[in-house]
Amino acid sequence: MKVTRTLPFRPLCHLLPTRLAGLSIALLKATALELAILAGHLLLYPSGILPERRQPLALPRHPSTSPPSETLDALDALAATTAPDDSGTGSDADDADAGVHMEDAPLGTAADGPRLPTRAKPPVLLLHGFIDNRSVFVLLRRSLAQHGRQHVESLNYSPLTCDIRAAAALLARHVEEVCERSGRDRVDIVGHSLGGLIARYYVQCLGGDTRVRTLVTLGTPHGGTRVAPLADAHPIVRQMRPGSSVVEELKRPAPGCRTRFVSFWSDLDQLMLPLETACVDHADLLAQNVRVTGIGHLALPVHPAVATGIRQALDAEPAEGARAADKTGGGLTVA
Repeated sequence: MKVTRTLPFRPLCHLLPTRLAGLSIALLKATALELAILAGHLLLYPSGILPERRQPLALPRHPSTSPPSETLDALDALAATTAPDDSGTGSDADDADAGVHMEDAPLGTAADGPRLPTRAKPPVLLLHGFIDNRSVFVLLRRSLAQHGRQHVESLNYSPLTCDIRAAAALLARHVEEVCERSGRDRVDIVGHSLGGLIARYYVQCLGGDTRVRTLVTLGTPHGGTRVAPLADAHPIVRQMRPGSSVVEELKRPAPGCRTRFVSFWSDLDQLMLPLETACVDHADLLAQNVRVTGIGHLALPVHPAVATGIRQALDAEPAEGARAADKTGGGLTVA
């Protein structure tokens, strides 16, 4: 009897240290990358303080709106270090070798090389997170432009902003301006962290679903996060807590919402507590939650494999998006 009791537990005893070691290594790698990205972002931060110059769609971007190409190349190399690349090429066409797995192809298109859209796509508006600015999107913006997105803009809201509702109202005015300037009826939005929550409030509570075709969020606390309780001194942090008035408003019914949601959440996101708070969970919303493994909060708008997933989410047609949202368990995984 003693033998029959102990044998089933021996494999678990052997496997547990191995799994813990693997998790620890992944966490150490993700933390090291987060610190490296933070250092690089601090260097880029001054370049994004001032609002970018708004120009007609047909005109090229002013060179002063972008950081030096050497800095971007350095950050590209830095972000790519998280994903193992046995081929050693490091090219965008090798994202699958760098840890990208498409399960049932839920995001629509394949991730192989630059291509132009078959028809004009809506403008893309990028919205940064808490105490940040548009410089966080320099790599994602370049990736979108290289793959056929001709109209990509960033919106800076003040780091002194104390109310998500006020920031959402500012976003609403800017979206109207973008639509008027571009001649398009709808836009796509990519929001990182708090930026995604601001965009969602605009879509659900301020009628933004008439203007926003697809909303992609990156590490956004849709259900509220409990991390860093000492940060509650800031009013907007209190609005990102579970049970806050803003979070409760977003739980209300939203029948007929026309915006498609794609939420990228990471299993190593240090700012999401619990981790699943970065998922969109609402009966009335057409939403897909894409699990990302191996990277942390700051890497989500920087990692090239995530950028590929974002492009696919934005390029998916509405019918493809509806089919993707109906699936469970599929999505992009970054190892």
